[in-house]
Amino acid sequence: MAARTAICPGTFDPPTLGHVDVIRRAARMFEEVVVAVVRAPQHKTQPLFTADERIELLQDALVDVPNVRVRSFTTLIVDVAREEGATVLLKGLRAVSDFEWEFQMAHLNAELAPELETAFVMSYPDWSFVSSSGVREVAAFGGDVSKYVTPRVAAELARKFDESDRPAR
Repeated sequence: MAARTAICPGTFDPPTLGHVDVIRRAARMFEEVVVAVVRAPQHKTQPLFTADERIELLQDALVDVPNVRVRSFTTLIVDVAREEGATVLLKGLRAVSDFEWEFQMAHLNAELAPELETAFVMSYPDWSFVSSSGVREVAAFGGDVSKYVTPRVAAELARKFDESDRPAR
């Protein structure tokens, strides 16, 4: 049976054009793509944006893609996939360093949910160096992030890092 629903989990703090590109490409491959925003990531620092803000930013970026739905989660991603009827866990990869972590997670998820396949979508070269943490770092110091995020995300980053909150130079 062909996969109809894919789940694309992540922190998306903030969502980058690389994330948006992978999700748009996934939307061409599957009948439905559920973008799952982790509310409280366990392997990363405290998010800059709340889960609700990240959901809103993703919805804004993907408003023209009718078969994409954005939601949050606080449980195991395999449980969310089962709840959504997803048969594919879709992850974007930028570099070999991404693969090492995602490879481990794919095997762990396969143990937890053998019925769930993990598929990887390679980032286009334009986005292979763009990470949410890098974008946050540039924005924190007042740099221009408009090439890496949507205009709405850029504006929200500027708001988060207004002049008074910028690290001392």
